[in-house]
Amino acid sequence: MLDRFRLDGRVAVVTGSSRGLGQGAAVALAEAGADIALVDRGDASETAAKIEALGRRAHRIRRDFGAATPEELHAAIDEVVETLGRIDILVNNAGTIRRAPATEHPAADWDEVLAVNLDAVFHLSQAAGRHMIAQGGGRIINVASMLSFQGGILVPGYAASKHAVAGLTKALANEWAASGVTVNAVAPGYMATDNTAPIRADEAREASIVARIPAGRWGTPDDLQGAFVFLASDAAGYVTGAIVPVDGGWLVR
Repeated sequence: MLDRFRLDGRVAVVTGSSRGLGQGAAVALAEAGADIALVDRGDASETAAKIEALGRRAHRIRRDFGAATPEELHAAIDEVVETLGRIDILVNNAGTIRRAPATEHPAADWDEVLAVNLDAVFHLSQAAGRHMIAQGGGRIINVASMLSFQGGILVPGYAASKHAVAGLTKALANEWAASGVTVNAVAPGYMATDNTAPIRADEAREASIVARIPAGRWGTPDDLQGAFVFLASDAAGYVTGAIVPVDGGWLVR
């Protein structure tokens, strides 16, 4: 049974992979046997070194998801196929957040959040999906959020984008399941990352959040690794269109 979780001989693309959840996902997939393409606007050399230390190939591509055109995003996927030979797994992890009351939320912030969190997810999935359908199968894993289910506070663009990611996940799953391509999403709970640093710095709010999490703590990138490997593997071949919470029990509280 454990062999069904192996990813030997497969190629995965992970976006936003220089740190945090993306780095954790990339390393986990490499530990399971995959070669990894790291698509990031920043320097993913640390992640690449961790992957290569596992004996796997790592290929880095620079893209700014807030500014890249659809053609530039498609070209990134084509480069992966040309360099590493194929694409079997796409993890759409890159994301951003802007906080402001809805009445004061700048249009530029709205546009950037939607460009990174939604537009790039669609264009990368579209490009990867074409290759996966042609080769007979593949796995797309989007990163959703607790705010794919809830409204949040002071983050209208982020909440809108993550609800949309959930809808896009289901739409693509419907279209591509018969071609052997599964499309699912992982919905992290409150994770200790750069994006949540302002919340964790607010002692009162941080305490109120932890008090509501049945597990009694914030999550870490390690807590998501099993979900990524499962959804990328043959063990999840009949799982598609799912939004999988990894939240320490937040949603059921």
